[in-house]
Amino acid sequence: MAARIGKRLGFKRFGFALAVAVALSPSVSRQALAEDDKAAARPQQPQLPVSAEQALYLIRSTLLTLNDANRSGNYSVLRDLAAPEFQAKNTAADLALGFTDLRRRNFDLFSVALAAPQLSTPPYLDPNKMLRLTGFFPTRPLQINFDLTFQNVGNQWRPFGISVATPQAPAETAVAPAPAPAKKSAAQKN
Repeated sequence: MAARIGKRLGFKRFGFALAVAVALSPSVSRQALAEDDKAAARPQQPQLPVSAEQALYLIRSTLLTLNDANRSGNYSVLRDLAAPEFQAKNTAADLALGFTDLRRRNFDLFSVALAAPQLSTPPYLDPNKMLRLTGFFPTRPLQINFDLTFQNVGNQWRPFGISVATPQAPAETAVAPAPAPAKKSAAQKN
Protein backbone atom coordinates (compact mmCIF):
# COMPACT_ATOMS: atom_id res chain seq x y z
CA MET A 1 0.00 0.00 0.00
CA ALA A 2 2.86 2.40 0.83
CA ALA A 3 4.31 1.75 -2.60
CA ARG A 4 0.95 2.52 -4.23
CA ILE A 5 0.65 5.77 -2.27
CA GLY A 6 4.17 6.78 -3.25
CA LYS A 7 3.44 6.11 -6.89
CA ARG A 8 0.20 8.01 -6.72
CA LEU A 9 1.85 11.00 -5.00
CA GLY A 10 4.62 11.02 -7.61
CA PHE A 11 2.07 10.87 -10.38
CA LYS A 12 0.02 13.59 -8.77
CA ARG A 13 3.08 15.81 -8.40
CA PHE A 14 3.93 15.26 -12.05
CA GLY A 15 0.34 16.01 -13.03
CA PHE A 16 0.41 19.18 -10.92
CA ALA A 17 3.71 20.30 -12.47
CA LEU A 18 2.36 19.59 -15.94
CA ALA A 19 -0.79 21.57 -15.19
CA VAL A 20 1.28 24.51 -13.88
CA ALA A 21 3.53 24.41 -16.95
CA VAL A 22 0.54 24.33 -19.27
CA ALA A 23 -1.10 27.14 -17.34
CA LEU A 24 2.05 29.28 -17.48
CA SER A 25 2.98 28.56 -21.09
CA PRO A 26 0.38 30.90 -22.67
CA SER A 27 1.65 33.86 -20.63
CA VAL A 28 5.27 32.97 -21.34
CA SER A 29 4.46 32.63 -25.02
CA ARG A 30 2.65 35.98 -25.08
CA GLN A 31 5.60 37.63 -23.33
CA ALA A 32 8.11 36.04 -25.71
CA LEU A 33 6.04 37.13 -28.71
CA ALA A 34 5.79 40.67 -27.34
CA GLU A 35 9.60 40.81 -26.93
CA ASP A 36 10.06 39.49 -30.45
CA ASP A 37 7.68 42.17 -31.76
CA LYS A 38 9.64 44.88 -29.90
CA ALA A 39 12.94 43.58 -31.31
CA ALA A 40 11.48 43.53 -34.83
CA ALA A 41 10.19 47.10 -34.42
CA ARG A 42 13.63 48.41 -33.42
CA PRO A 43 15.74 49.56 -36.35
CA GLN A 44 18.44 47.00 -36.99
CA GLN A 45 22.03 48.24 -36.96
CA PRO A 46 23.82 46.99 -40.05
CA GLN A 47 26.50 44.46 -39.19
CA LEU A 48 29.89 46.04 -39.80
CA PRO A 49 32.69 43.82 -41.10
CA VAL A 50 35.04 45.15 -38.37
CA SER A 51 34.59 47.01 -35.10
CA ALA A 52 35.50 50.68 -34.77
CA GLU A 53 38.60 49.68 -32.80
CA GLN A 54 39.71 47.23 -35.50
CA ALA A 55 39.17 49.85 -38.21
CA LEU A 56 41.25 52.37 -36.26
CA TYR A 57 44.02 49.82 -35.80
CA LEU A 58 44.06 48.88 -39.50
CA ILE A 59 44.15 52.52 -40.60
CA ARG A 60 46.87 53.58 -38.18
CA SER A 61 49.09 50.51 -38.58
CA THR A 62 48.95 50.68 -42.39
CA LEU A 63 49.69 54.40 -42.57
CA LEU A 64 52.44 54.21 -39.94
CA THR A 65 54.06 51.31 -41.83
CA LEU A 66 53.87 53.45 -44.98
CA ASN A 67 55.42 56.33 -43.02
CA ASP A 68 58.34 54.10 -41.93
CA ALA A 69 58.80 52.94 -45.52
CA ASN A 70 58.84 56.55 -46.76
CA ARG A 71 61.33 57.62 -44.09
CA SER A 72 63.68 54.67 -44.63
CA GLY A 73 63.20 54.26 -48.39
CA ASN A 74 62.68 50.53 -47.70
CA TYR A 75 59.25 49.31 -48.82
CA SER A 76 59.89 45.58 -48.33
CA VAL A 77 58.15 45.39 -44.92
CA LEU A 78 55.08 47.20 -46.27
CA ARG A 79 55.01 44.76 -49.19
CA ASP A 80 55.59 41.71 -46.96
CA LEU A 81 52.66 42.62 -44.68
CA ALA A 82 50.29 43.04 -47.62
CA ALA A 83 47.95 40.47 -49.16
CA PRO A 84 49.57 37.88 -51.46
CA GLU A 85 47.89 39.32 -54.58
CA PHE A 86 49.25 42.77 -53.68
CA GLN A 87 52.74 41.25 -53.25
CA ALA A 88 52.47 39.53 -56.64
CA LYS A 89 51.59 42.80 -58.38
CA ASN A 90 54.03 45.11 -56.56
CA THR A 91 57.73 44.93 -55.91
CA ALA A 92 59.33 47.07 -53.21
CA ALA A 93 60.70 49.24 -56.05
CA ASP A 94 57.16 49.68 -57.46
CA LEU A 95 55.96 50.89 -54.05
CA ALA A 96 58.89 53.29 -53.74
CA LEU A 97 57.96 54.71 -57.14
CA GLY A 98 54.28 54.98 -56.20
CA PHE A 99 54.99 56.95 -53.04
CA THR A 100 57.78 59.13 -54.46
CA ASP A 101 55.84 62.36 -53.91
CA LEU A 102 55.31 61.79 -50.18
CA ARG A 103 58.93 60.74 -49.74
CA ARG A 104 60.30 63.63 -51.82
CA ARG A 105 58.30 66.15 -49.76
CA ASN A 106 59.39 64.46 -46.50
CA PHE A 107 55.72 64.35 -45.57
CA ASP A 108 55.45 62.84 -42.11
CA LEU A 109 52.39 60.66 -41.52
CA PHE A 110 53.20 60.35 -37.79
CA SER A 111 50.19 62.50 -36.85
CA VAL A 112 47.92 59.54 -37.68
CA ALA A 113 49.18 57.94 -34.46
CA LEU A 114 47.59 60.73 -32.42
CA ALA A 115 44.75 62.22 -34.45
CA ALA A 116 41.34 60.62 -34.81
CA PRO A 117 40.37 59.69 -38.36
CA GLN A 118 37.04 60.78 -39.80
CA LEU A 119 35.53 58.00 -41.90
CA SER A 120 33.67 59.12 -45.03
CA THR A 121 31.60 55.92 -44.94
CA PRO A 122 31.29 53.15 -42.37
CA PRO A 123 33.62 50.19 -42.96
CA TYR A 124 32.11 47.99 -45.65
CA LEU A 125 32.85 45.00 -47.85
CA ASP A 126 32.98 45.78 -51.56
CA PRO A 127 31.60 43.33 -54.16
CA ASN A 128 34.94 41.44 -54.09
CA LYS A 129 34.65 40.95 -50.29
CA MET A 130 37.43 43.47 -49.73
CA LEU A 131 37.22 45.70 -46.65
CA ARG A 132 37.16 49.41 -47.53
CA LEU A 133 38.18 52.13 -45.09
CA THR A 134 37.95 55.62 -46.54
CA GLY A 135 38.27 58.96 -44.81
CA PHE A 136 40.72 61.58 -43.63
CA PHE A 137 42.71 62.89 -40.70
CA PRO A 138 41.82 66.56 -40.11
CA THR A 139 45.45 67.66 -39.80
CA ARG A 140 46.69 71.14 -40.66
CA PRO A 141 47.92 72.75 -42.85
CA LEU A 142 47.55 69.61 -44.99
CA GLN A 143 44.83 67.06 -44.44
CA ILE A 144 45.64 63.34 -44.81
CA ASN A 145 43.08 61.59 -47.02
CA PHE A 146 43.16 57.79 -47.22
CA ASP A 147 41.41 55.06 -49.14
CA LEU A 148 42.51 51.66 -47.91
CA THR A 149 41.45 48.24 -49.11
CA PHE A 150 42.10 45.05 -47.14
CA GLN A 151 41.82 41.40 -48.10
CA ASN A 152 41.02 38.73 -45.54
CA VAL A 153 43.89 36.22 -45.65
CA GLY A 154 43.95 33.47 -43.03
CA ASN A 155 41.39 35.39 -40.96
CA GLN A 156 43.58 38.53 -40.96
CA TRP A 157 42.91 41.77 -42.81
CA ARG A 158 45.99 42.50 -44.93
CA PRO A 159 46.55 45.61 -47.08
CA PHE A 160 45.49 45.18 -50.68
CA GLY A 161 45.31 48.80 -51.83
CA ILE A 162 46.73 51.99 -50.34
CA SER A 163 45.90 55.47 -51.54
CA VAL A 164 47.03 58.56 -49.64
CA ALA A 165 46.58 62.21 -50.63
CA THR A 166 47.53 65.35 -48.73
CA PRO A 167 45.40 68.26 -49.96
CA GLN A 168 45.24 71.63 -48.31
CA ALA A 169 42.99 71.41 -45.24
CA PRO A 170 39.72 73.30 -45.68
CA ALA A 171 39.49 76.67 -44.00
CA GLU A 172 38.06 76.50 -40.52
CA THR A 173 34.59 77.93 -40.35
CA ALA A 174 34.55 80.61 -37.73
CA VAL A 175 31.50 80.70 -35.54
CA ALA A 176 30.05 84.19 -35.48
CA PRO A 177 29.85 85.55 -31.93
CA ALA A 178 26.37 86.00 -30.53
CA PRO A 179 25.15 89.58 -30.95
CA ALA A 180 25.51 91.71 -27.83
CA PRO A 181 22.25 92.80 -26.21
CA ALA A 182 21.12 96.19 -27.48
CA LYS A 183 21.88 99.08 -25.15
CA LYS A 184 19.02 101.30 -24.19
CA SER A 185 19.53 104.91 -24.94
CA ALA A 186 18.40 107.66 -22.62
CA ALA A 187 15.28 108.23 -24.80
CA GLN A 188 14.28 104.54 -24.46
CA LYS A 189 14.30 104.38 -20.67
CA ASN A 190 11.08 103.24 -19.06
